[in-house]
Amino acid sequence: MHKEAKDFLHKYEKAKTHRENFVPLFEECYEYSMPQRESFYTESVGQRRDEKIFDETAVVGVQEFASRLQAGLVPNFARWADFVAGSEVPKEQREEVNNDLDEVTDYVFEVLQNSNFGQEVHESFMDLAVGTGVLHVAEGDAVHPVNFSAIPLPHVVLDTGPDDKIDHVFRERKVRYSDLPILYPNGSFSPKIAQLMQNSPEVKTNILEVICKDYSKINEDAFLSYVIEMGDKDIISFDSFKGIGSNPFICFRWSKCAGEVYGRGPLMNALSAIKTTNLTVQLVLENAQMAISGIYQLDDDGIINPDTISLVPGTVIPKAPNSAGLQPIRAAGSFDVSQFILNDMRLNIKRALYNEMLGDPNRTPATATEIAERMADLSRQIGSAFGRLQSELVQPVLQRVIFILKKQGRIEIPTVNGRQVKVRSVSPLSQGQAKQDINNTAQWMQLVQQSFGPEIMNLLVSGEEVASHLAKKFNVPDSLIRDASERQELVQLMQQAQQLQQAQQQQGEEVVQQ
Repeated sequence: MHKEAKDFLHKYEKAKTHRENFVPLFEECYEYSMPQRESFYTESVGQRRDEKIFDETAVVGVQEFASRLQAGLVPNFARWADFVAGSEVPKEQREEVNNDLDEVTDYVFEVLQNSNFGQEVHESFMDLAVGTGVLHVAEGDAVHPVNFSAIPLPHVVLDTGPDDKIDHVFRERKVRYSDLPILYPNGSFSPKIAQLMQNSPEVKTNILEVICKDYSKINEDAFLSYVIEMGDKDIISFDSFKGIGSNPFICFRWSKCAGEVYGRGPLMNALSAIKTTNLTVQLVLENAQMAISGIYQLDDDGIINPDTISLVPGTVIPKAPNSAGLQPIRAAGSFDVSQFILNDMRLNIKRALYNEMLGDPNRTPATATEIAERMADLSRQIGSAFGRLQSELVQPVLQRVIFILKKQGRIEIPTVNGRQVKVRSVSPLSQGQAKQDINNTAQWMQLVQQSFGPEIMNLLVSGEEVASHLAKKFNVPDSLIRDASERQELVQLMQQAQQLQQAQQQQGEEVVQQ
């Protein structure tokens, strides 16, 4: 066994042991809300796992949560972020740089919209409802430069480093021997594996992919990649890469408790209500069965045999003289009480998954203003999670896409590091948060004008700068706004036109006087 392989397998087993503490909680969340997802315990591809589900509120709620979060954070067929000049770019050059970056942004989102990003991120958002989502972003082909894969949580084991950030990703997968040279073209295979590749190409083997941060590279985003064949416990592929966006795995969490690696999602908060709802519906169904089929008592008269009685229409049941025969017993359950419990629990589930704001689907469709208000409310409710998703999902995805496109020679821009080029979120959720800034600016300007008059307002406020500030907050494309040189030329033309008008007016007055 290779020493490095032995070390990584030891780290893997240690991290997997830590994950086992969370597996029962994860498994319960999946069983009651996403029964179609793969289990942590058994391979259940194509099998039914909905035996514990008697109420679909959580199942539907997770789908709505993922769809709603996607629409608010990374909506399909829309630009949900911009590349803009960072703090290191001189102020006088930022406008020109932003215009160039606007074209890059258009191209990047064209690539994203033509990829499978929308489908895969929705799958990851369903895992995020439990607490942790994992995306794998790899190089594609000439038609689709970038390829996304949502990695199920049972397939990955995570670990954190000294800065409490995820620095190790272990992915165990089953791979056919025939696929090994395709997946790992630069791999080094032992004679045993090479023979199996030739003689048993359809047989699957367990592969462990390891991505870890290279701490020997100071002040750099550097990573090491190992592929270990679990049978021989030998390294079959090794690679190293560096640069912002070079890590193919993007791990993002809803919220995190101190000292824990995995996130905690809204589904965990709703788990008690989900289990209560399912139990209540189960009891209601059992009570309904009793109400439909009935419960009976009879005198033991030696004639009526309960084992031979079939309660179907037309049945004749003999009884002894003076015997009471079959007597129905009224069921003791109360359907009214159960409905009260169900209504409360279902509302709690929707509230925990942030779906109560969706409104009644049967009512009149919401206006654009109502949708904006709901999005603003949602952004306020998930403020902390929104910030974490910006840093762990939105920025890493765009940095990874930029890294791949630059590597393929499709674009040429500085590094997206926040200093040269930064990512500015323009998603509906971020717009909901920006709305408060817009309202504050408008209220301040109104208060100054009412209190001190338009003269002080004109003295304090630059109309051009205010308009530019509001354009950014409203996510107005830079291409629609004149640049500084065009505005200067326009001002000169307006001044010349004004001077010409004044001269003509003066000439007219002189003619009248003569």
